[in-house]
Amino acid sequence: MNTSEFISLLGEHQDKPLLFEYAPGMLVGANYHITEVKHVTIDSVDCGAGTDSWKETIIQLWESPNELGKRDYLSSYKALGILRKVGTMTAYEMDAPVKIEYGNAMFHTAHLHITGFNVNDEQLIVKLAVNPTDCKAKELCGVPETASVEANSCAPGSGCC
Repeated sequence: MNTSEFISLLGEHQDKPLLFEYAPGMLVGANYHITEVKHVTIDSVDCGAGTDSWKETIIQLWESPNELGKRDYLSSYKALGILRKVGTMTAYEMDAPVKIEYGNAMFHTAHLHITGFNVNDEQLIVKLAVNPTDCKAKELCGVPETASVEANSCAPGSGCC
């Protein structure tokens, strides 16, 4: 989901609490806050010496230890207000993918991709998932597209790195 789609989704469901499902059946606590919005430009070089560049919008969620047991989730309306305020300070790249940065004591901090959402009468639930790492130079490394990369396949001397 890109930034424009995410902002539109919040706008369409302003009357609903905003929940994030970071793993199947696991929700970010109602005590979460949006603590940072990052406009990120990535310039990368892969293991085959290929270069790439793209932008991302990263929204950081943090669970306040002072609000444990809180039952009411942040509303989509309030989240939209936060994102709109950020947009007046630093312009969004509206086509940039949105990632949610989140972690807790039971789940490593990660940049999670939005894989979908559910809307019911009571809530907007944004579904998140971790994207696994991948070799972007499979042809150069001799890795078939359908095969998974073995632990040492991109080791020094393999012709990949």
